[in-house]
Amino acid sequence: MNIPELGDRAVNAVFTTGIYCRAGCAGRPLPINRAEYRSVFAAEAAGFRACLRCRPDRRANPLIDGDTPEIVRQALALISEGQMDGDSSHALATKIGVSGRHLARLFERHIGATPAQVAQSRRAHFARRLLDETDLKMGELAFASGFQSVRQLNRVMMAIFQFTPSELRSKRRRDDRLVLDGGMRLRLPIPCGYDFNGMLKFLGPRLIPGVESISDGVYRRITDNCGFPGVIEVKQGGGEDQLELVAHLPTYAGLLNDVGRVQSLLGLSLDTSLAHEVLAEDELIGPLVRASARLPFVGAWDRFETSIRIIVGQQISVKAASQIAGQLARQFGSPVAGLGDYGLTHIFPTPLELAAEDLSDFGMPGARIRTITEFSRCVADGELDLYSHDELPLLLTKLERIPGVGPWTANLIALRVFGQPDAFPSGDTGLQRAAGHLVGRDRIPGDELLGIAEQWRPWRGMAATVMWMTQGETETSSTARTTTA
Repeated sequence: MNIPELGDRAVNAVFTTGIYCRAGCAGRPLPINRAEYRSVFAAEAAGFRACLRCRPDRRANPLIDGDTPEIVRQALALISEGQMDGDSSHALATKIGVSGRHLARLFERHIGATPAQVAQSRRAHFARRLLDETDLKMGELAFASGFQSVRQLNRVMMAIFQFTPSELRSKRRRDDRLVLDGGMRLRLPIPCGYDFNGMLKFLGPRLIPGVESISDGVYRRITDNCGFPGVIEVKQGGGEDQLELVAHLPTYAGLLNDVGRVQSLLGLSLDTSLAHEVLAEDELIGPLVRASARLPFVGAWDRFETSIRIIVGQQISVKAASQIAGQLARQFGSPVAGLGDYGLTHIFPTPLELAAEDLSDFGMPGARIRTITEFSRCVADGELDLYSHDELPLLLTKLERIPGVGPWTANLIALRVFGQPDAFPSGDTGLQRAAGHLVGRDRIPGDELLGIAEQWRPWRGMAATVMWMTQGETETSSTARTTTA
């Protein structure tokens, strides 16, 4: 089966050996014995195992692109955060609001595997990484990977890799392991051309002080792991195709889900290859796109936390918004002791906690306080589902029903929180200036910019992000009195 336009996701399966390989593998099977599958999950669902030579399971495998239906997009987000570690495909479908049969059909069409197969493969590949790079005992390793028992770990690893966990650990190369020193260290594969330093530069001004920090090329943040606080660190790894993640956790039971949150925040779950190809031909932003090997995309670690950070940023500078968000965390979040050396002090408040607080004396305009309170209440009560599978127009309509949430706020939330690559805050002054710089003008007005952006569909959000990042601008509401350079 020849599946076009798969970007970096496709793998080649070989019928005669029963394995699948990535492009560039030293093996050279005859074309008649080879078939292309859209992802490692699709190849494994068809009964193939990963090649031990080229290790396709150790590279980044983004599953989402501009053509991925929103139902599939949000289901994958839930799986990456552990929704199916203890539940069934039916429970996942019910949460999204569709039938299990319909969700399975969409996954087969766009992923090549069922939700259950994707979740199982995700756990197995993470377990394989822990087998390679740590000395965790099998019981600890099973729970860290989302398995319910060592017996389940053994069964699934045999099904996917055709080796037991002990046999796989015996195959690891001693010179390829990371030394455990001050936390558990793991490699995190990234797509070719991924610009981690550019991502840190973008995230830096938007950090919530006390909850996350960046210093010396390392991103750090507090994580609430099974009710116990810990710290996740991410930095550039030893090679261009990997980052290094260091987990300081009292228990590794939720480690797999923390890795999923890192991938979401850093935009590693989205295949941008087709978007890069199309936008590179655009007359206005083509030179910016061609200057980088991969389009950037910024997501969220925690959907509620990022939403509140965006709302706080209405009509003020990015720097001021971060300071106020940090004050919210310090005043209403849960304090965490012993992490001051990392610049981390609090867990961000939950929707229920923030909805119940009196913010009247917090030093913000009354309208914005009401928006934060109402948004928190809507999330806490279930009126607003932060994993909604609504298409972009309906999602924006729902968000804008919340008092104080206008097009700028709604589009930024849709872009970063819901991962909508076509969301486009045309009223953003930073974006207007960035576009203006490309044509020798101070700025391009929002209505004009919205018309120009029609040719960037369905990746207008990626176009916006690449302009923010490369033009040195930061997103700011068009009605802001104070902007930031």
